[in-house]
Amino acid sequence: MEPHRWLPLEANPDVILCFLYFLFQFLKQLGIHPDWQFVDVYGMEPELLSMVPRPVCAVLLLFPITEKYETFRTEEEERIKAKGQDVKSSVYFMKQTINNACGTIGLIHAIANNRDKMNFETNSSLKKFLEDSLSMTPEERAKYLETYEAIRVTHESSAHEGQTEAPSIDEKVDLHFIALVNVGGHLYELDGRKPFPINHGETSDDSFLEDAIEVCKKFMERDPEELRFNAIALSAA
Repeated sequence: MEPHRWLPLEANPDVILCFLYFLFQFLKQLGIHPDWQFVDVYGMEPELLSMVPRPVCAVLLLFPITEKYETFRTEEEERIKAKGQDVKSSVYFMKQTINNACGTIGLIHAIANNRDKMNFETNSSLKKFLEDSLSMTPEERAKYLETYEAIRVTHESSAHEGQTEAPSIDEKVDLHFIALVNVGGHLYELDGRKPFPINHGETSDDSFLEDAIEVCKKFMERDPEELRFNAIALSAA
């Protein structure tokens, strides 16, 4: 069966403002009050992090999928399967079965794991999706998203609005989004391409942004010749 495929976002660090506009439109159309906003993290030095509005409840990382990263990803999966890890049952995680949907799934991961902080409109399609899928497995959530027209239509309309030139639906994209969230005092990496969340250790509401950026730095250190990295924070408006 042909895999589900959505319109790719213009996921290019040079035009990250377009992606921020996409996120703004996406949240608005999905029925979320603008109490929280996605903002660009201009740099990973302390003085630049101090410019990010607080509190921060999630970070989206845009990074290139390279051979070095894929090798690391395989080794990481094998290591965790062998040694195990602690993942709280309250972590909302879903698999990615739709091509080009990593930005939307990253956003869902960010919102779903902070839904107690969000103010939803009464008829919010995202609120309904989260309520319907709360008791599902990560695989069932992915299948549900495949059939959830309200989010697909919003993704595509927001992608069209936020881009300088909409790419082809068949365009190969080698940039990927993941979400970093704080659930129960632990920092989790949520990537629908992976079989499970990755627990990166303890964090707190006050230290979350700095702790998440340390995880982002590790991605950069694994590919020191790559420059295509961007972090976006979900901050209080």
